[in-house]
Amino acid sequence: MTTALNLDTFSKSLKETMIAFSFNIGGLLAGFIIASQLGVFSLSPWTIALYPAIVSAKGVIGGLLSGRLSTALHIGTIHPRFAKNTSSFYQLCEAIVVVTFATSVVMSLFSMVFGLLFWGIFLVDFPSILVVIMSTMTLGLSITMINISVAFTTFKKGLDPDVIVYPIMSSVADIIITFYYALVLNLFFFFNFGVHTLVAICLIHIFLLIHIVTHNTHEKEFVKTIRESILTMFFVAFVVNITGTVMKRISLLIEERREIYTVYPALIDMMGDVGSIVGSTTTTKLALGLLKPTFSSLWNHSIQIFSVWFASIIYFVLFGFLSLFINGIFSPFKFLSLVSVLLMANIIALTVIILISYGISIQTFKRGLDPDNFVIPIISSFADSMTTIALFVALTLAGLLA
Repeated sequence: MTTALNLDTFSKSLKETMIAFSFNIGGLLAGFIIASQLGVFSLSPWTIALYPAIVSAKGVIGGLLSGRLSTALHIGTIHPRFAKNTSSFYQLCEAIVVVTFATSVVMSLFSMVFGLLFWGIFLVDFPSILVVIMSTMTLGLSITMINISVAFTTFKKGLDPDVIVYPIMSSVADIIITFYYALVLNLFFFFNFGVHTLVAICLIHIFLLIHIVTHNTHEKEFVKTIRESILTMFFVAFVVNITGTVMKRISLLIEERREIYTVYPALIDMMGDVGSIVGSTTTTKLALGLLKPTFSSLWNHSIQIFSVWFASIIYFVLFGFLSLFINGIFSPFKFLSLVSVLLMANIIALTVIILISYGISIQTFKRGLDPDNFVIPIISSFADSMTTIALFVALTLAGLLA
């Protein structure tokens, strides 16, 4: 009876996960945009390094929103509608605007430090980095409405938003933010009016920020969200620049191998999704009292963990095939070579990501902090870095063994 129940639970979890992960195929479109814009990304040492940082940061903010919405929908503090919703919903939306601005500034500062140390840039590049990051992230605020709509729709249809929302939105957000970043770079480098346009976009965000802050300084929930999120974002801003630095090393290693650039966003999508699903489902079970905040309870969450891991392996193989096919370079040898690298990266990254995700969920809950302000933001940024590092290790080992 128990075995049958476990198999049914695993099957249901795997089915939901496979559906959610199917949207990660869209990450290949984001990668194809990058592969088609390699000329633009070669114009400055910081352009390729900033890409994974921006994608990761936007994913982290989307993860914060997804996690808060999912838990709030489950416990009833937010209703699945835009009009006449609770004050918690509107304050959460306004907090996202503030967190996005703060993340952009802090990320720019960390990028400058990493750039001076590892990317071969100079202080004179800081205004350029700041304008490019801020304008890209400001444009990325448009993704918030899509995120909310997906959360509301999945909840109304009886699906688990903890499993569905972030995986869908991480892929959609990657495509949109990659397009925005490529657009911003083209405006910055190739159009006389481009820099003025980007500065204007940044100013719009600043004016919106001032309006929101002046009207919410006495709102306890808003202040709590900002305070906890900002602490997280400092960590995130540091981690995503590690991701960017490793990605720059990968770009030197792979040179013009378009299939690696094409598959990269889908990989970090998938790994971030696995971490977010483990973290988000853990925080919800902790909030509902269905899981004890101890590492020994990890086994009680094993069905969810193994289902997402199994699904990720299936999709990694598919990503390898599609990346080669899209670039018109498919052959059995190249397929086996690429998939072996991807699966090696999968094993290295996911082992660490799952343990860290579960551990952070428990520790934040035990300390009385809101896990949704910490778990998905930290895990998604950490997952991006861990995946990038794992990919670099796998590519290096493959090169040594070749």
